[in-house]
Amino acid sequence: MAWFGGGFIFGLMLIPILLGFARFFGLYACVGECKAHVFTLFGKVIGTLDQPGLQIPVFKFGPRALLVPFFGKSYVVDTSLRQHYLRSQMVNSEEGTPMGVGIWYEMRVTDPVSYLFTNANPDGSLQANVTSSTISTLSNLEMEKMLEDRHSLSRTVRKTVSPLSEKWGYTLGSVYIRKVAFTDRLMVDNITEKVVKRLVQVTSAMKQDGENRVGLIKSETAYRVSQKMAEASASRPKIVGKALNEIAAADPEILNTVLSVMEVDTLIESNAEVDLLPDSSNVLIQVGEGAGRES
Repeated sequence: MAWFGGGFIFGLMLIPILLGFARFFGLYACVGECKAHVFTLFGKVIGTLDQPGLQIPVFKFGPRALLVPFFGKSYVVDTSLRQHYLRSQMVNSEEGTPMGVGIWYEMRVTDPVSYLFTNANPDGSLQANVTSSTISTLSNLEMEKMLEDRHSLSRTVRKTVSPLSEKWGYTLGSVYIRKVAFTDRLMVDNITEKVVKRLVQVTSAMKQDGENRVGLIKSETAYRVSQKMAEASASRPKIVGKALNEIAAADPEILNTVLSVMEVDTLIESNAEVDLLPDSSNVLIQVGEGAGRES
């Protein structure tokens, strides 16, 4: 029983040692997710393992894989998606205004062999290529286009950079000109002041235009009202005369009564003095007597 326990413990200690020797001699390789193992022998690439999991190089590359630990080398390349952001890249607009541009882009290694051996510094080269392409694309553009057409300009930058990045083992993903800003603080203050003044001018102009429109509407309304009132006043005698003619045709006595009422109403509104004379008196004698007394 003691021998069994000792053997079990010795076996547990021996397994990691054996696995370490097996890995050292290249009998197996553990490929991680988004990783690629590139094997070289005597300075030449013999193959790449990019499938995640436990891999046996001997089955894929043959017996020469056993010589890699002694006469070659194994490289591990990260093939996951990477994102980079380049801040404040200086460009000049068509008006000569210095602008700071922020560029966001993503990339992925698709050819580990080209990534390792085509370019000594592929990350730095890609960054420099994106920067130079952005500057050449945005330089001497109108400020308005630079601020508004960032999507189309981003596609232009990606189209320019993609062929070179593929030679270096990269696949360039999205490229986006994320930020365009003024770098001169004094210029920003001047532009802000001009915008504020312009807004004040536009606001006052809109207010004046509104007042002018309201005044025009009021004058047009007053003109139409006075025109309608004049038309109503002009048509009143015609309407009244037509009504009186209808009354006269129906009953002349009613017409005389209406005229008398209208005459009395007119006299009352005029505040004139009215002298009432008896029917039996002589009008001329009374008038003469009144004139004699006055003299």
